[in-house]
Amino acid sequence: MKPNLITLRVWGDFACFTRPEMKVERVSYPVITPSAARGILEAVFWEPQMFYLIDSIRVIKRGRWVSFRRNEVTKVISLDSAKTWMNAPEKIMPIQAGGGADDGTQRNMLALQDVEYLITAEVRVTPLANRPEDNLEKYLGEIERRAISGKCFHRPGLGMREFAADFEWENDPDAAMLRRAAELGQPVGKFNEDIGLMLYDVFHHQERSYGFRWLQPDEELQQANDFDQSLAGLKKGEQTKRRKEFMANRPRWTRPPITPQPAFFHANVEKSWMDCHPDRIRILTTQTGGN
Repeated sequence: MKPNLITLRVWGDFACFTRPEMKVERVSYPVITPSAARGILEAVFWEPQMFYLIDSIRVIKRGRWVSFRRNEVTKVISLDSAKTWMNAPEKIMPIQAGGGADDGTQRNMLALQDVEYLITAEVRVTPLANRPEDNLEKYLGEIERRAISGKCFHRPGLGMREFAADFEWENDPDAAMLRRAAELGQPVGKFNEDIGLMLYDVFHHQERSYGFRWLQPDEELQQANDFDQSLAGLKKGEQTKRRKEFMANRPRWTRPPITPQPAFFHANVEKSWMDCHPDRIRILTTQTGGN
């Protein structure tokens, strides 16, 4: 194994890795997607100076299909509504779901029950890791310590927030696979399935490699000072116009946010192992047609 590879064993009672082609009813993929696996790892630890590339996924428990109805909402809270409620709390109009409310509806879900996976990912640093202490060994150690102690920034989920995932650190994915197969009394590598086209991620891995962080207060102050200096020599009316434009579109991050763009790949589980590394598989996007 590469020295920058880490492995987590994750499991849960329910999971739903929604197929994007299903417009209304939620239908899960039979196996966890790389984007869902990345979300679990980032829930345990993430910083702008590093990012994950999912290397492979091993299936310990494929789970069984389960169908049920659940309450969902048909409306969302807009940013303008939230600002209004902050200034006038008496105007709050909460979203009502269930009990025949207009804001709620019941939809069917085809999910998975009792799943377990081994997620192996490669940890890389971004150009934002420009300080001496921002090295790969530091992040690998922090990920391991947090995973061993069960710490996470928020509770990871198996495709959906309400389907909570438990996790555990594993030093060797192959040894963990053999151990769990012996504990469950099942053959090693018994799952084989050609899944076909599967969602890889909605954020391209090459875009994520640049990193993203909010500007620090001193950086915002320097940005404002530089802008004020650029207004020197302009008429007062023009200064007022440009200042309004600057305040309305003031950048508060190191680089523009990544635009979501769905990418897919041909998923194939062979002997309970699914290759997910972008350097070894072909990723298809709606714009490029592949990479």
